[in-house]
Amino acid sequence: MSNFAFNNPAFQQQDPRNVATYPGGPQAGQGAQTASFQHAGMDAAANAQMEGMYTAPAAGAIETDRMSVEDTVWKTAGLFGILLVTAAVGWVWTLGGVSAEVDPYRGGVSMMPWIIGALGGFVLAMIISFTSRKKVRPALIFAYAGFEGLFVGGISAFFEVIWPGIVFQATLATVSVVAVTLALFANGKIRASKKATKIFMIAMVGYMVFSLLNLVLMWTGVLPQEQAFGLMSAEIMGIPLGLIIGVLVVIMAAYSLVLDFDQIQQGVRNGAPRKYGWLGAFGIMVTVVWLYVEILRIIAIVRGND
Repeated sequence: MSNFAFNNPAFQQQDPRNVATYPGGPQAGQGAQTASFQHAGMDAAANAQMEGMYTAPAAGAIETDRMSVEDTVWKTAGLFGILLVTAAVGWVWTLGGVSAEVDPYRGGVSMMPWIIGALGGFVLAMIISFTSRKKVRPALIFAYAGFEGLFVGGISAFFEVIWPGIVFQATLATVSVVAVTLALFANGKIRASKKATKIFMIAMVGYMVFSLLNLVLMWTGVLPQEQAFGLMSAEIMGIPLGLIIGVLVVIMAAYSLVLDFDQIQQGVRNGAPRKYGWLGAFGIMVTVVWLYVEILRIIAIVRGND
């Protein structure tokens, strides 16, 4: 499993003969219903009740208190709504009312929203991930969306000052990648496989090591200041290394979305409680924000070399 948000038994493939390992598993409810029917007997009143159940509209996530794809979609939309609101706050806070001509490297642009959002989001993501096996806390997920909004708004405003129009380009590209990935997954054109997931995990570890090394070299001043993105700014046969790696990372992020969709479907098949939809929405947000930041950096590297 790639996304730490789905590190929960509710999203793992289970043997239907076994009792679910998360609170409110489907087998427990089925056992209670079976016992109820055994004691009630098949009398006329029970028959009438069952006829009413068959003729009634299909129960939704609220009535069944079970996770569903539709309910997870609505939860995801709500989290992104929070993100957009706080992103607007981060954008205004970052610019501080200055004009677009202000050079962010010479002052006039605040990086506090970017820093606060990144640190707050990281801490909450770790708390949510490590505690979700015992209890799902929607309030923490709401707070995470708020911090991520500050981060996204801050970093977007910072890049927009340097390269006007870059935020629109990155947003359009991100929406396009998510939409195409979702369409292909819904039509069964792409699916997660064990082999592809192993390759994905190896690539992820390699990318994390490279990113950490690049960050250390930039902070210690080993790399020249002219290389705004560190090793990413280096060129191979005239092509920025960041562009090559960035394309590969976008493909990785798209596959991560496939894994997210697959885990959500698994949760629905497991009959996970409705509250686990918040974890599904949280996982999608983590991946989409990662995808947006990577695309933002790719466009910045390309435009910086023009």
